[in-house]
Amino acid sequence: MKPDPTTAMTVLLQQINDTFPFDKPEAEICAGKCTGCPKKVLEYVSSEVDYYQAQLDDKQTPLLGDISRLALIAKKSHRSLARNKLV
Repeated sequence: MKPDPTTAMTVLLQQINDTFPFDKPEAEICAGKCTGCPKKVLEYVSSEVDYYQAQLDDKQTPLLGDISRLALIAKKSHRSLARNKLV
């Protein structure tokens, strides 16, 4: 059985928070040669996570398109961070 949209978004947000290095110091993120800007990528993903978490906290039901969009952002961002050896 498929989860409801609220549960699916909650699980996705938890997976993003567990996977992405939001708590790494800037000195570690910006060390060495960068492909893209991992600091900006992390800031962008963090703002998206905060936005959707605020919506869930306000008891708003996310749309399936919102879940899909956030999953795509996370996937592309993860790939970018992997190129910079941060995940």
